Amino acid sequence: MGTIKVVVGDEVERRFRRVAMGRYGYGRGALSEAAEAALSEWSSGEDMELDLPPGLEDPVSAIEGLLANTRATSVELQHDAGRIRVRGARAKAPS
Repeated sequence: MGTIKVVVGDEVERRFRRVAMGRYGYGRGALSEAAEAALSEWSSGEDMELDLPPGLEDPVSAIEGLLANTRATSVELQHDAGRIRVRGARAKAPS
């Protein structure tokens, strides 16, 4: 069983809780049941094809092993990625 944490606006949360409890009751697991039904219905309607380059069926396998020869630890790579994102955000920010 997976876990998804989402943040929604106050009005959306209020409406969702009201509708979910109205349909699934006030017991334990009612919100999870309603969320699963909502996500399942939404994702089935949003089924889409990925535009992958020819010959690339699995994008994960395409990048697997690319960092095998790096000497940096995973934490160092995460920090580097954070610095790169900050630089990009600063470059786009109005002066």
